[in-house]
Amino acid sequence: MPDTTLMNGIEFVTGLSQGTLPRPPMADLLPFTLLPPDEGHVELLARPEARFFNVMNTVHGGWIMTMLDTSMSLAAQTTLMSGEVCPSQETSVKFVRPISVDCGELRITGKVISRGRTVITLDGRIENSQGKLYAHGTSTCLIVRPGL
Repeated sequence: MPDTTLMNGIEFVTGLSQGTLPRPPMADLLPFTLLPPDEGHVELLARPEARFFNVMNTVHGGWIMTMLDTSMSLAAQTTLMSGEVCPSQETSVKFVRPISVDCGELRITGKVISRGRTVITLDGRIENSQGKLYAHGTSTCLIVRPGL
């Protein structure tokens, strides 16, 4: 396995998308496909499942928030230099319409809005294949450099 401490962010996220780096264990619980990234932009594909339902027989908001947080965090990661990390500082989500299993495969995008010296601001969206919006959000990630 390659030494990930020597990789910059886009190399790391590309390795995840290509399967040359191991996916985090969370991806086994909440499965998704990570498409090849661009710097500052990531897309995931995920299919809602009945096991993620809440008491109203729609997908639980926690699944929606996790998918958005994952896409936005990975988008932030693509902008990092070797050794930097970017923990989420805050994430906000707006639920536009309920998600059910008959929604089919959903596209979850994360996009960098601004990348400063210490903070990355992001936008995320969950849409179906026709572009219908189900949820959107914003996130702020802190840039932490080695030795700080």
